[in-house]
Amino acid sequence: MSWSYEIAMRGAPEAAAGLWQWLSAGPRQALTRLPGLASLDLYAPAEGPAHDPYNHDATGPLMMLMLHFASRDALANAVKNGALANAHGGFPDGVEATGAAFERQSYPIGDAARPAPLEAPFSYVVRYHRPADDEVAFIANYIATHPTTQAKLPGIRGIMCYLPLYDVVAAVGNVASANYLIGNEVVFDDIAAFNVAMASPVRQELRAHYHEFPSFSGGNTHYPMTRTRLAG
Repeated sequence: MSWSYEIAMRGAPEAAAGLWQWLSAGPRQALTRLPGLASLDLYAPAEGPAHDPYNHDATGPLMMLMLHFASRDALANAVKNGALANAHGGFPDGVEATGAAFERQSYPIGDAARPAPLEAPFSYVVRYHRPADDEVAFIANYIATHPTTQAKLPGIRGIMCYLPLYDVVAAVGNVASANYLIGNEVVFDDIAAFNVAMASPVRQELRAHYHEFPSFSGGNTHYPMTRTRLAG
């Protein structure tokens, strides 16, 4: 497992150029200097058509930053002592951000005894939002059914679930809390490999699990994104 903090930035498409300039101007270097930071990943909208037969969430974040910390305490301290807020320093005009603190769990694929290293660059980023009638039951059901089935998707390179740490204040400065229920991420070499997986019978099995989830009303999002390791 690892301890992670997500910053998801949204705005009109024309705000994207300013966001990349903002990142290069200082926050990238400042974030990498946070005490206890193990790695920093940048997620951007994937180029090319991604074909999930059941989900078509076209308008996703302009950019996501995922900060992974060496310990839970390092994550909590970065949030609570203001170091994280000072490092990002605010966002360009027209950009709004949400944040979430997570325990991230990785799962093996195929016959592997351990999860594979996170190396493949295409990620399908899934987030379920609160509320659910019974959040504990929802999370338990999701973890029991989804990762083991996702491991059968052809071409899959990695599986992760993100469990929100509600006791770590998610709002940091002008970053609002994302208020997630659970997150998931499946990793592939590219969009073409992802599309093959989505056309497989395993995708139908995952859909059947979805219809068996305990009741929830918070909605869910699915975004095809490209991940780049910036540090670590």
